[in-house]
Amino acid sequence: METGTVLEGLKASRIMLVDDEPANLKVLEKMLEMQGYSNVVSVQDPRTVVDLYRRERTDLILLDLNMPNMSGFDVMARLRELKERTPAPIIVLTAQTGKDFLVRAFEGGARDYVTKPFDVHELLARVRTMLEAHMAHRLAYAQKEILEGMVRERTAELMRTRLQVVQRLGRASEYRDNETGKHIIRVSQTAALIAKRIGWGEADCEMLLHATPMHDVGKIGIPDRILLKPGKLEPDEWEIMKTHTTIGAHILEGDDSDLLLLAREIALTHHEKWEGSGYPNAVSGEAIPVSGRIVALADVFDALTSERPYKKTWSVDAATDLIRENRGKHFDPRLVDVFLELLPEITEIRDSLSDAVEG
Repeated sequence: METGTVLEGLKASRIMLVDDEPANLKVLEKMLEMQGYSNVVSVQDPRTVVDLYRRERTDLILLDLNMPNMSGFDVMARLRELKERTPAPIIVLTAQTGKDFLVRAFEGGARDYVTKPFDVHELLARVRTMLEAHMAHRLAYAQKEILEGMVRERTAELMRTRLQVVQRLGRASEYRDNETGKHIIRVSQTAALIAKRIGWGEADCEMLLHATPMHDVGKIGIPDRILLKPGKLEPDEWEIMKTHTTIGAHILEGDDSDLLLLAREIALTHHEKWEGSGYPNAVSGEAIPVSGRIVALADVFDALTSERPYKKTWSVDAATDLIRENRGKHFDPRLVDVFLELLPEITEIRDSLSDAVEG
């Protein structure tokens, strides 16, 4: 059963009448007003239709086809150019009954047609049917937008949750090691900077920025006697230390989100070397994921230029010389070239996030 609210909504619908004959417009206006339609706009010059349509939302257009200056077909073409998601339906008013003519009207954007001279009851029935369908279409589209908004918000919430997990895992590895939180931030920002220079998109660079902090999360599983040893590790201790890559990969596996998949990839491969002597799998060259190659370079540079209990701080020049020497050995040669191009920006990251300013 129809509610009063729905009926009121139909009667308040904005109906645009487009006809170059004033007498035809008067007849249509009177007919619609007698049925309670209170928002009827008559347009005699079809060239003004698009501007009027843009100015205020229209719910239905009754359109004559044979008009001077601009035909109804031209009007429909101009309206289509607006590319609206829920365009107002068009009922064509025409004296033409030929099949080709009507097919052209439907292909042009018409939803229905009434032949002249028209039957009043038939036209009113078609107007009402078209308005009801358009109202339902608008309502369905609005509900779709609401649902899509809810999905977007939920997706964003899940992403925020994952980022919090990432940050806390990264922080946990900091507490286990002698590295600082700023080391992880510096490595992440340097990695994202390199990725951007080699052509990664903004979203991928941001993903790398958030995934990199977990590159050493596997150190959680390394015994303190090895992880915190101030001197050089014995061969058997070094073998245990190297397992932090696979431990990290195991910690991060089991989630199919892009963020954690990338984090796992980095944790597993950032100690591989270009010529194949790295660990844990001794892969080489292009077989090493680009993310792992990028983080390897950023991590080594920052580790060398940072003070640790087992080593003194290297100068930027000394660290850069070592990276040059290992171009095509430890590091991807193309990435080394990019690193050297970006050295001023990388040094700025290092200086702005210096460990020396921590309390």
